[in-house]
Amino acid sequence: MRSSFSRLVVCALCLAVGLAATAALAEVDPAAIRGTVILDEEPAGAVSIADAKAKLTATPQPVVVAGRIGGRGTSPFGKNEATFSMLDIPTDDHAAKPGHKPDDCPFCKKRAANSPIAAVSFAGSDGKVIPLDAQKLFGLAEGQDVVVRGSGFFDPKLGIPVIQINADGLYLRKAK
Repeated sequence: MRSSFSRLVVCALCLAVGLAATAALAEVDPAAIRGTVILDEEPAGAVSIADAKAKLTATPQPVVVAGRIGGRGTSPFGKNEATFSMLDIPTDDHAAKPGHKPDDCPFCKKRAANSPIAAVSFAGSDGKVIPLDAQKLFGLAEGQDVVVRGSGFFDPKLGIPVIQINADGLYLRKAK
């Protein structure tokens, strides 16, 4: 009898948590988010991730950064959250050649291993990261060049070359 009551309580709690999560997602309006975040024009003054890292401090400050959506051997997109990682856009043209595969290219691998990463997140009006995949929410793809605008910071004490950007604007560069 006691075991049945315990199962009933656990089931009720699971149902309550599930309903609360569903209600939270129902309050998120993807069209409204896209309307406020996606930019029609590229913001002026975009810098590379390396340049942003050199200028940023542990205190958040306004920043506009251009980068290529990507990760180092992992998906750049967070699950169920509006986040992604970016790498610097290569400045040479060998990567633009047809059939080029950066994952198989020793030059690209070496550059990626030494280049900083930008961790980009989009928060709602409550200050919490939006609980929707950035890939689906904004129609993004790995390898896509974008420009993000927001508040960035870099803390060298972390020991990893990652700048954090709390973004409020996203421009999708057209493929060349």
